[in-house]
Amino acid sequence: MPEYVVALTTCPIKNSKELARTLVEKRVCACVNIIPKVTSIYHWKDEIVEDSESLLIMKTDTKHIEVLWEAVKKDHPYEVPEYVILPIEWGSQDYLAWISQNVKSQ
Repeated sequence: MPEYVVALTTCPIKNSKELARTLVEKRVCACVNIIPKVTSIYHWKDEIVEDSESLLIMKTDTKHIEVLWEAVKKDHPYEVPEYVILPIEWGSQDYLAWISQNVKSQ
């Protein structure tokens, strides 16, 4: 697996900035981009649900995948939060070094 990843989660729009700030303050990810309004359509408890949510795009290194997940679960308002990891196959060395400098082991 590559050394750096992008993690994705969705959350209610009203919670997105607070969740993003908490994750960056905890230094489990270097940066969170918030796409403020996406429409999600999904099955939940035997119904099809349509919600407006924010998409959070979190950048971290592979050493922090599980720590980031634990922080997301702790502070996320959903019963079953989305948490998906996408490998960064290539990126600017300066940017990737910046990620490393801004995430810390707990």
